[in-house]
Parts: sequence; structure tokens; C-alpha cells
Amino acid sequence: MFHPLRVTEVSPLTDDSVTVTFEVPEELRAEYRYAPGQHIAIRRFADGAEIRRTYSLCDPVPTDHGPRRLRVGVRLVEQGEFSTYALKELAAGDVLDVMTPAGRFVLEPRPGRYAAVVGGSGITPVLSQMATVLAREPGASFCLVRSDRTAASTMFLEEVADLKDRWPDRFQLVSALSREEQQAGLPSGRLDAERLAALLPALMPVDAVDGWYLCGPLGLVGAAEKALRTLGVPRSRVHQEIFHVDEVPAAATAAEPIPGGGTVRATLDGRGGQWPSLAGESVLDTVLRNRSDAPYACKGGVCGTCRTRLVSGEVRMDRNFALEPEETEAGYVLACQSHPVTSVVEVDFDA
Repeated sequence: MFHPLRVTEVSPLTDDSVTVTFEVPEELRAEYRYAPGQHIAIRRFADGAEIRRTYSLCDPVPTDHGPRRLRVGVRLVEQGEFSTYALKELAAGDVLDVMTPAGRFVLEPRPGRYAAVVGGSGITPVLSQMATVLAREPGASFCLVRSDRTAASTMFLEEVADLKDRWPDRFQLVSALSREEQQAGLPSGRLDAERLAALLPALMPVDAVDGWYLCGPLGLVGAAEKALRTLGVPRSRVHQEIFHVDEVPAAATAAEPIPGGGTVRATLDGRGGQWPSLAGESVLDTVLRNRSDAPYACKGGVCGTCRTRLVSGEVRMDRNFALEPEETEAGYVLACQSHPVTSVVEVDFDA
């Protein structure tokens, strides 16, 4: 659900990124409670068009009845409508529609050893995870391996350094820059699968890590996942969230969508309905034509906001960078990427 929230601050992070802070009124704080690693969708209207973007919350989770503020990091994306607006026009006092927090890339505070491999703005949700877990759980430790282009482009540099100063015995930081040399840390260059497979065992006992958190562009997350498979890490210990996907072809499947004229049945917020689907239309688009409150953000198969359970029928899911294998095995799909293959498809957004 969206609520209009007032921007209280837009603060520069790097030359191409800012933090945006929203004020949460007291009466809405319970609705905006979030877990470490969750995100919000932000909506604005420009030239009659609706623009939605998803950004992870970067603050530690407050211990009171709900957050007084929500803070996200926004990095400029080439030809990005919202990021350009955020960096060049957005100012304190402006009001934007903000969806209540969502997402399953979450690390709840508990004892254990944790590690993350992040790239670029992928630090954002992991910063919330680290700050929350280290502050609340004395029996937890964290190793962060981060990759950035240059030191000047590194987001939340001071906040990560503060974690290292506050918990030197429980927080380990390793930085790599892909486009410049640094006096300390790893040699410059990309962190590919081969390099990570050699690096990670030198930093920590890999088999003793209770949870791995991978976040950033598809290339880095894929490389880290491959390295962990090589090192024998169980899939159940690896959690990932993709922040950027270059244009890739849709997954090839034998199942072809029906040419149109089928029916989509959906349950959303306790109410059901059924509607005809149009040729080439995704399940999400069919529902949106009839229920404007259907959840979505990126429509690119990345954020997972439109996750729904397939109750009956069959769909072809073109891309999936958000759902874990156990979720797809349990029957969940991304509505924005799912096209009906059978004449009737039934989904449940409430499941």
C-alpha cells in the first residue's frame, strides 16, 4: 500500500548518488516497520505517466514501535527517469508516494557468522543488515567484501568505516576497486568467480559461515554464487538480490503463451476476480487493467514485488532474478514475467 510521505532531506553521497530521507508520521509508523534488508517502492507521476522504482532501506532497524524516518540510497542510472529526478530536482518538502516495506532479502538479528559480497549500490540493504545485527546481537560477526569502481564512487564509505571502528573484533571489511589502485586492500580488478573462490577461504572458514548475502549487479552476484558452489557452500545458506541486470534474452522454454483470449483469475487483498487476458499480456498487466492496486515496482523480474503463487494453470516466466529456487518449487512466480500457457490461469497474491 502506498502513502504520501514528505521528503526531509536529499543528501549527496558521491558525485552520482544521494540519500533520500522520508518522514514517517506517527500514525503510519506501524505500517512502515521493516526487517533488515527490505526495500520500498517509490512512485511519482510525470507527464501523465506513472514511474515506480524500488530502493533498499539503508538504516538499522529501530527498536521502538516503528521508524520515524525511511532512508534510501539512489544512484544515477543512465537515462533513468527517477534517479535523474532524485539527483537534480528532488528537494526537502516534496511529497512522494511510498509503498510499505517488502522483500525477502532479510537477515534477522541472531548469533552466528555472516558474510556478504556486494557491488556498487548493492551495499544499501547489506548496510542495514550489518548495522542491525552487530548492534543487537553480541554473538554475531560479519565479513563484508565490497567491490566498487573507484574510491570516489563508493557509497556509504563513512558509515561502513564507522561499523569497523565500533566493532573491530566482529566486523571485517575487504574492499576491491575495479578501476583504480588503492594503497591497502585487494589489487584492482573485477571480482570474478575464480578470484572470489581463492579469496573467500583466505578471509574466513567458509564452511562455518551461517549465511551469505550477495547483492549488486547480476555479473558480480552470479560470480559470487558460482564461487560459493565451487567451495561447497549449501544453497540454503546463500541469499541474493540483484540490483542491475543488463538486457538479456528471455529464458527459452518449450511452453509457449496462448495467443490471447484466455482468463486470469486472481486473489488480491482478500478479493477475487477473473478477467480476459490480451495477446502478449503478462499476468500482472491483465490484473492491473482491472485492479490498479496490484503490487509491482520494476516490471523487470528483479525486485520480486509482484511475487504471486500459481494456484492452477501454467505460465511461462521469461526472467527471474528475484525468486529463490525453493520459492519457484513451491509454485511462486513473478506476475510481471509470467505469460499464460493454459486457457485459464489462477494466481494468489495473498499467499
